[in-house]
Amino acid sequence: MMMGHGGPGRMLNSETQKPKNAVASLARFWHYFQPYWYAVALTVILIVASVVMQVAAPNLIGQAVDCYLVPQAGACWYAAVPPGASIAVRLSGLGGLVGVLVGMFVGGSFLQGLAFYCMNWSGQHALRAIREDTFDQIHRLSLGYYARNEAGNVMSRITSDTDTIQQAIGFALLNVVSGSLQIILTMGVMLRLNVTYALLSLSVVPFMALATFYFSNQARKAFRASRRQMGSVNAGLQESIAGVREVQAFNREDESIEQFRRTNAANRDANVRAASFTSALNPVLEALGYVAIAVVVVVGALSALRGQPLLGGAVISLGTIFAFVQYVQRFNQPIQQIAVLWTNIQSAIAGGERIFGLLDETPELLDCPNAQTLPPITGRVTFEGVAAEYTQGQPVLRGVSFTAEPGQTVAIVGPTGAGKTTIINLIPRFYDVTAGRVLIDGVDVRDVTTASLRSQIGIVLQDSFLFSDTVMSNIRYGRLDATDAEVIAAAKLASADTFIERLPQGYQTVLGERGGGLSQGQRQLIAIARAALANPRILILDEATSSVDTRTERLIQRAFDHLLQGRTSFVIAHRLSTIRNADQVLMVKDGQIVERGTHPELLARQGAYYDLYMSQFRREEEPTSGKMPPLVA
Repeated sequence: MMMGHGGPGRMLNSETQKPKNAVASLARFWHYFQPYWYAVALTVILIVASVVMQVAAPNLIGQAVDCYLVPQAGACWYAAVPPGASIAVRLSGLGGLVGVLVGMFVGGSFLQGLAFYCMNWSGQHALRAIREDTFDQIHRLSLGYYARNEAGNVMSRITSDTDTIQQAIGFALLNVVSGSLQIILTMGVMLRLNVTYALLSLSVVPFMALATFYFSNQARKAFRASRRQMGSVNAGLQESIAGVREVQAFNREDESIEQFRRTNAANRDANVRAASFTSALNPVLEALGYVAIAVVVVVGALSALRGQPLLGGAVISLGTIFAFVQYVQRFNQPIQQIAVLWTNIQSAIAGGERIFGLLDETPELLDCPNAQTLPPITGRVTFEGVAAEYTQGQPVLRGVSFTAEPGQTVAIVGPTGAGKTTIINLIPRFYDVTAGRVLIDGVDVRDVTTASLRSQIGIVLQDSFLFSDTVMSNIRYGRLDATDAEVIAAAKLASADTFIERLPQGYQTVLGERGGGLSQGQRQLIAIARAALANPRILILDEATSSVDTRTERLIQRAFDHLLQGRTSFVIAHRLSTIRNADQVLMVKDGQIVERGTHPELLARQGAYYDLYMSQFRREEEPTSGKMPPLVA
């Protein structure tokens, strides 16, 4: 992407920065959840209550066996039942216990559903704040950032990356939290019932932890690569759509499709790699879970059948075996769930890292701490020994000095790449000088707020951007508080009202993307009307008539006659008609002003401007000599 005519070349964004760790990213996510801490706190309470009910159930199932199916002496859930108790007594106690279990299962499911709602509610509010911060940051970043990063890649931060976060917030995050709590409580209950039996039952946990760590770590790397590749896919897609006319004009459809295939294939490979690690983890953990159940059954059965207690414990009862089988399943199940869902969390963290990386970008241009509001200006612009560069060590401007008095029109001419656009980019402070100063009414533009500076400067570019909105709204963009009458007056001043009134809905006609449906000249006239509505004291015209026909150019020039009156104007043009009567003509070459003066004066010197005139402008003047009225640039 060229920045004007003297900007840096477009560079692909490769995201070579080292990603932040998961803890730091999760801490930053919490910053967005803090305003909704009450919903998060309620979610935690509901999760705890739900998990407690789930963990208590296996012990009650074990008691159902020991108290009512195979009665043994001892205390049951509410009373001691002797081994010789009648069937009626057993059924009565068993019925009460089953009722409690059903109530616990129903209650636990209800609490879990309510927790899911609360988590989603707070998560969606946090996600909205993340999107808003990202969008705000996109508008804060300087133009230099967009010269180095594709629009599609930036867009993917606020679309696909936030989508991965949205998928993790709610079900995945809730199950990871509840599963972790369930593991802790289950382990505690098992150790309380029988320490030796519990330790034997949990002997496979270290192997589960190792498998989880390895596979999830590999999956996280793969998901991070997938997010980068998705950014490249979006960037290529956006560029192909924006340049579809050029692709078709040069018959490059096959090359464009092939390039997209390569990028898409790289994204596919990254996702396949991530899926392979995700899918491999679950069978490994499931196999280890069966090993744990086998240990519980074999050890418990040997103790029960032989009547031998385990080391430091009691003889294992049939009910305890049933309970431990349930506990091992409840212990292994969340481990498997967490391992699988954690990859989703990792993908969200990878997406969050990219978003936070964008949010951490420091704009190259910031208001200084004591920046003042620029008062209404008269429009005197002074360059004092200005130097500028886009890439360190590669100067674009060197020692540029000139003064434009209020109301003057300054024409800037020169070969492509001479630094013309760089000069005008320094006035509204799209970039900063590396040496010298740019003054407006004697005030350095770096000492005032950019908002107060740019609000008094109007810009009409060669390819003015129009939004997919009504003609009325596009013109009103110059001053949002303008009335309809003021918008129409600005359109008449710009000679745009004639063609606007012929549109299907007039000023309420909705334009296509970038003004689709209008000619280049019509888009320019709307852009001029927008600038006229803003009523700036300084006006910048960057080749505003270089892509229109002669008839449209005359309309634009007539609009300029009105628009430039009393304003300090800077004109970059490749057409003689826009610079013939300029108060100053600056001839720029290799980043320096090599000549200055009026059009007749520079022709008389027969220097660099004369050579440019003879090679580029003379052929415009000859056929129209004596026919075209004097025009203000």
